[in-house]
Amino acid sequence: MDFDFNEYIRKEDTYVSDGGGFKSFYELCAKVKDAFFKDWEKNDQSAAMLEIQKKAIIGYEKEKCFFLERIGQIIEDQGFSDTAFPHWYTGLVDAVYQENWGLAGISQWFTEEYRGSSSAKIIGERIYFMEGGRMVLKSQTISSQRKEQLIRAFLLMTPGKRFDRDYYEIYLLDGTRVTVYLEPMAKDGQSSLVLRRYLIPSLSFEEQARRKTIPSAAIPLFKAMVNIGYNVVFMGAVRTAKTTFLATWQSGEREDLEGVLIETDPEIPIHEILPKAPIIQLLADGEDLRNISKNLLRSDADYFILAEARDGIALDTAVKLACKGTKRMKMTFHSRNPEHFPLEAATEIVKTTGGDLPLTMQMVSSAFDYLFHFVQLSDKSQKRLKGIYQMNCDEMGTFHIEQICAYDHESESWSFKNVIGKEQRVYGSESDPDAFRIFERKLEELSKAGQLK
Repeated sequence: MDFDFNEYIRKEDTYVSDGGGFKSFYELCAKVKDAFFKDWEKNDQSAAMLEIQKKAIIGYEKEKCFFLERIGQIIEDQGFSDTAFPHWYTGLVDAVYQENWGLAGISQWFTEEYRGSSSAKIIGERIYFMEGGRMVLKSQTISSQRKEQLIRAFLLMTPGKRFDRDYYEIYLLDGTRVTVYLEPMAKDGQSSLVLRRYLIPSLSFEEQARRKTIPSAAIPLFKAMVNIGYNVVFMGAVRTAKTTFLATWQSGEREDLEGVLIETDPEIPIHEILPKAPIIQLLADGEDLRNISKNLLRSDADYFILAEARDGIALDTAVKLACKGTKRMKMTFHSRNPEHFPLEAATEIVKTTGGDLPLTMQMVSSAFDYLFHFVQLSDKSQKRLKGIYQMNCDEMGTFHIEQICAYDHESESWSFKNVIGKEQRVYGSESDPDAFRIFERKLEELSKAGQLK
């Protein structure tokens, strides 16, 4: 069925049953909503009022302030300023707004207190926030009726969207991605919303080492690799800090070089990381990426960043760019085993575009120089560089993957192996001889040092 904003704004009986001593608060919410309806009916500019309310619900600040001021006025006029409200709201006016038309209990996730939380979930009536790397159950709940109203509010972001599917993906004004799973895709009574915002701090290698994600002794090695411009892949499971490390790596890139960043979601604020660099930022996935891939291949960009290679089209684009001589390429990829990367990537490419699997594996192994593998520890707030792998393909078409860095969980330390492939040596010497000499010397030092804390 088509989305009806009139039905949304006039929806009644959305309040949760009072189990926390806030009966007067929920009665106040009903009174305020009734006062709004009366205003609406009296106002000769009902269409304009409707647009203000619609924009307030979507999140436009100007219209939201107008909304909040009117709620505050109603509360004051009716003498309810001392009404107790649930602790997860920032104030009485905010509480009434959120409870009636806003984000309900999940609005707390958008406050300053949870600015560092990357995700929130609604599962059934339960609400969870990501805290310290774990999903924490909150005290507030949401009824199925109020949740449906919330979903309809999110759908205001996409005019014309029909409310007749069991899956939606929506982006809010602040870039938050909302994924909605409804019945029958979700189990009976367990429809869910997943809210995800991208927190990509502009970390230095030094800060990464302070967080114990990487060994501090290897910082000169990594900086030399950035200056040389090797093609690198940052891989691992979800929430292993792949993208954060990509942003860290990119922050050391030369600002005079032209780049193109390709993302499926607006995840990396590259214009903030390198504000002076001429980097074009594109959002493309699937067929959109396929449609622009030929133009990318003709681009005069010095390097490309594929923030997340999810499918065969993205991987095929990356391999073709690399095979044409593009260096300084950065990419993230979901994988638990770096040694399987050529097979996994080639399988996705062949499945999507066709071709010969062994030949495609050779092309993949020739496209990238180093694979960085990241993991998440049992304390999910802790990430670690688990290994670095050098990748080559020789003249006979045989590809080789050799681990040059390994993390040991028991000793919480790293060890290195002094191996530099022929292709990496030749390119490094030609690209930046000074940086390559630093890279060569540091890798030798690290390999002799044994285990590094």
